[in-house]
Amino acid sequence: MADLDLVDLTNCDREPIHLSGAIQQPGFLIAVSTDWLIARVSANIRNLLGHDPDDLLGTPLADYVPMTFLHDLRNRISLLAEPDMVERLFGCQIGTTGQPYDVAVHYSGGQIVIEAEPGVAAGGDSTNAVRAMMSRLDRTADLPAFFREGARQVRAMLGYDRVMVYKFAASGAGAVVAEACKPGIGSFMGLNYPASDIPRQARELYKRNLVRVIRDVDATPVAIVPEVDRSGKRLDLSLSILRSVSPIHLEYLRNMGVAASLSISIVVDGELWGLFACHHYAPRAPTFERRSVCELFADMFAMRLESRQRRQMAEYERRARDISDQLLGAVASDETLLQDPDWLGDILTSAIPADGVGVWINGNYAFSGITPPTEEFRKIVRALNGLAAGRVFTTDHIGSLVDDAATYADRAAGMLAIPISRSPRDYVMLFRRELKQAVRWAGDPHKPVEYGPNGPRLTPRESFAEWQETVDGHAEPFTTSELRVAETLRATLIEVVLRLADEAAAERRQSNARQEMLIAELNHRVRNILGVIRGLIRQSQPDNPEVKEFVRLVDGRIHALARAHNQITDDHWGPAPLGALIDAEAAAFAAERRSAIMAEGDPVLLNPQAYSTMALVVHELVTNSTKYGSLSGNGHVHIAWVRDDAGDLRFTWQEAGGPPVSAPKRKGFGTTIINRSVPYDLGGKASIDYAADGVRAEFVIPARHVSEARNATGPEIRLPRRTASSQQAVNPGIALDQSVLLVEDSLIIALDAEDILNRFGATVATASTPEAAHDMLDQQRPSFAILDINLGDQTSFGVADRLTELGVPFFFASGYGEQASLPMEHRDATVVQKPYTTHNIANAIQDLVG
Repeated sequence: MADLDLVDLTNCDREPIHLSGAIQQPGFLIAVSTDWLIARVSANIRNLLGHDPDDLLGTPLADYVPMTFLHDLRNRISLLAEPDMVERLFGCQIGTTGQPYDVAVHYSGGQIVIEAEPGVAAGGDSTNAVRAMMSRLDRTADLPAFFREGARQVRAMLGYDRVMVYKFAASGAGAVVAEACKPGIGSFMGLNYPASDIPRQARELYKRNLVRVIRDVDATPVAIVPEVDRSGKRLDLSLSILRSVSPIHLEYLRNMGVAASLSISIVVDGELWGLFACHHYAPRAPTFERRSVCELFADMFAMRLESRQRRQMAEYERRARDISDQLLGAVASDETLLQDPDWLGDILTSAIPADGVGVWINGNYAFSGITPPTEEFRKIVRALNGLAAGRVFTTDHIGSLVDDAATYADRAAGMLAIPISRSPRDYVMLFRRELKQAVRWAGDPHKPVEYGPNGPRLTPRESFAEWQETVDGHAEPFTTSELRVAETLRATLIEVVLRLADEAAAERRQSNARQEMLIAELNHRVRNILGVIRGLIRQSQPDNPEVKEFVRLVDGRIHALARAHNQITDDHWGPAPLGALIDAEAAAFAAERRSAIMAEGDPVLLNPQAYSTMALVVHELVTNSTKYGSLSGNGHVHIAWVRDDAGDLRFTWQEAGGPPVSAPKRKGFGTTIINRSVPYDLGGKASIDYAADGVRAEFVIPARHVSEARNATGPEIRLPRRTASSQQAVNPGIALDQSVLLVEDSLIIALDAEDILNRFGATVATASTPEAAHDMLDQQRPSFAILDINLGDQTSFGVADRLTELGVPFFFASGYGEQASLPMEHRDATVVQKPYTTHNIANAIQDLVG
């Protein structure tokens, strides 16, 4: 449709050859080297200078043109600072005929190209002409009127039969958005032209050479002499004002009935926005001076257009910021609004028109307005996640993104997706329904290319009869302005999401802290209760040996449960390691034979229920072995565990080297625990074989109770060795000839602790309150002290401060154990975890007093 005259392409996909071997008439061309020696000329130069072209080559230009003209040329050439600049001179006297010439000068391949064409005597005021044109343009109310007035002004200046404002789409296709023409020749207004009418290479050259003129489609071009230089190269005439045009384009114009044409590029923000495309139905040659005025007008037209678009964008973005502020303010007071699609839809569609809104957050979705079906919405989300794009995505044809979109195009054909999180992303999506439209083409757009002997070749279209195409499955495209607003809203939505995430994280931290405090408090109370129960049992035992043995058994089982409780509450009632359970039982009830217990297996964790059950089972096995089995003599126990293909844990206990074994004559409570606890409590299996050479027991713990230990790197092998001294059980028979201050608010627990200390030979003074402890310190200075941290609604930290001043060593005791919170000045003090046992008190005393 417009000026496809820049290149003669044999293949529209090739890079352009920016060369031409001829110029248009009337006019002439001289190319000179930088020392002003003539290098090339046009074949018609004889008409101007009176010499044959061959006689001129290699001679100085100064021999043929007036010195005044040469002086003006040198001044203009000094202004050529940019590669694509062209300088102009108007009304110049070159020959002897008195005909004034308009001259253009530019650089090409290291040579200076001088082009001249007949002009008129200087005297016009182009500044006033452009000012008047711009004045009329600035009075237009909107863009359609702006485009119409631009076409009118160019036609008034150049006198063509038809002047169109031709706008390029992102696809390269073009549309006539304004037109000024003489009556009776029909209208091209609203027609669309396929991208192949003006190929990409030609559009790139339009950005370099802003004005292209064809005076007469039937004129014979004038050759350049010589055709190629010594290196075999043609003269690059990409910036030429006289250059001849492609025969393909001339045929294209003839098929339209056009005899002369002119195009002026409209470049907005560095990109080719469109053209002023001029057609005339007879030869026409506006002067170079007039074309230059229109080029200046086109520059100012582009600036005004850019300014108007920016004002529209600024207003649009201002509205978007207002909406963003409204969104932020509303969500700040009610965060649930972000998941209210109706409210969110009203907010977003007030800035970006749409028919429906879909919200996808954390796998949950909600809709407002007209949207795709639910399952199709899921497909769209999956397709968006596969794009690996972190910016706003838009399409006017959802079918290009997912299959079967045509089935719901009447509900959603176009989409704008705003990602509001990291991948896999959450989205807010705006949908537009199908916009059935009849696009008016200047000829069939689907037949721009024909096949010749060399493959696809650009050919001029022969028919320009209006051809209508009905477009299905497409929505009205989202504009560039709407995309920029969407980016603004995306930033706002992400800010909202991050703020809500921060608030949720803070709430989770507070909730976790409250939960940890509650768990610690419960654990503290459970340990105190276990301590009270143990104290009651111990304090209640008579002198009867059988009763004493019963008390010892019950005390051991309670202690086993207490140790298990400590293990599973160390990680907030979470899974605990099986190996730690075995270590604890071996240390507590087989201290002297601990080296005889060997255990190995992959690091595994048991959930709290299974851990407590196995604590009792292992406790009974260790107790029986120390009384009757291999641990009662010089034998040993081998413990192993492994997970089978189903994920169940197989736990085996094998004794060897001890006295001969026989099955128990009666079924006691311990035997019941061993045989029935795992099947009954855990749904597993248990078996025990009282073989003469050693007891063998096997237990199967279902996989649901078992998990892999974190950071496990290989099998956990427990060799027959003693633990480090800090964890090793000391000889409970230590002798203390010292006085001890015991601060404990529970009488039963205090009595139990007193008994342990008395067995060590210590003299104990017990206080139940801080006040009582201070009274005792007023009367006597103890050798060391044991301080229960929590004393009802008080603590023993004040007593600890006074003991520090007196230089009396002490350690704390608490049901919280290591989770107990200590003030900074006592942060390094030892904390014994209750309930009190002979071993934990003995260990603490050994560390304290040596």
